[in-house]
Amino acid sequence: MPNITFLYGNDEFAISRKLAEFTADFPDPTSADMNTARLEARTVSENDLNNALNAMPFLSKYRLVLLANPSGKYNNPATRKKFLEMLENISETTKLVMYESVEPKEAEKHWLNKWSQKQDGKVKTQAFMMPRIKEMSGWIVNETKRQGGQIEPAAATKLVEMVGADTRQAAQEIAKLLAYVNWARPLKVADVEAVSIVTAEPDIFAMVDALAAGDGRTSQKLLRRLLENDDPFSVWGMVVRQFRLLLQAREVLDARGGVNEVTSALGVHPFVAEKVAGQAKRFSLTALEKIHHKLLEIDEAAKTGQVTLDLAMETLVVELTA
Repeated sequence: MPNITFLYGNDEFAISRKLAEFTADFPDPTSADMNTARLEARTVSENDLNNALNAMPFLSKYRLVLLANPSGKYNNPATRKKFLEMLENISETTKLVMYESVEPKEAEKHWLNKWSQKQDGKVKTQAFMMPRIKEMSGWIVNETKRQGGQIEPAAATKLVEMVGADTRQAAQEIAKLLAYVNWARPLKVADVEAVSIVTAEPDIFAMVDALAAGDGRTSQKLLRRLLENDDPFSVWGMVVRQFRLLLQAREVLDARGGVNEVTSALGVHPFVAEKVAGQAKRFSLTALEKIHHKLLEIDEAAKTGQVTLDLAMETLVVELTA
């Protein structure tokens, strides 16, 4: 049986880190580039996928194939059967890593998990779920250590109030905070208040308000202000987080929940939950789902070097306000 791994969960940041570990396993960076294929299941052809899975490695013991969002293409029994047959016959010198976003309630019944369980342990699966809000302070303490620094418990709690359970945003904020103190001392509450995204959050909310109103000029102005004050990756993380919160809040509201239910479901501060719930009412669930899929496409394109994030965000604003 070939070497196959399936990464899944709603912590996209943790999944991206794990993918980076796979590419780092190559001893020579040159051979890594030549022997790594990054594919999007929804757009790759069957022929190109088959070629990638069965090509011989070049000056290396194996090839690495990273396949994103298999459920986006193989979404019925017939196509899945053909796809799984392809997996069972790929080259023994190919390492295949499939990955996609999966919510906790959908994880156990996911079709790739069910298939993996029948492979006698020859297919590895690994879940990456967002921490619960009560676990986030501990996550921040550990992430700060991972980045070579320390943070006081009160400062970790303060940062949780700002980022909720968004691990990518939290990691980005920790990196900025450690640079702010030059890794010279533990992070304090005053550091978080001085540096963290609380200063950018009003602009994110204002930009989403402008997007909902179809006000392209204001949306672009606010986006440029954010990009002037922060790097594109940090801004992108805030944009993705905001629309993920809006989508989750819209689902709660459609189930006749209120702000308290939004606070609990999203794992954010009540003030943030109230703002998000108000904005979510201005979008339909269908519209937010389409935006979320668009964000996933942009994220994949940016990671594979097809587009720069600042240009992608500007284009997104134009599309949403057209």
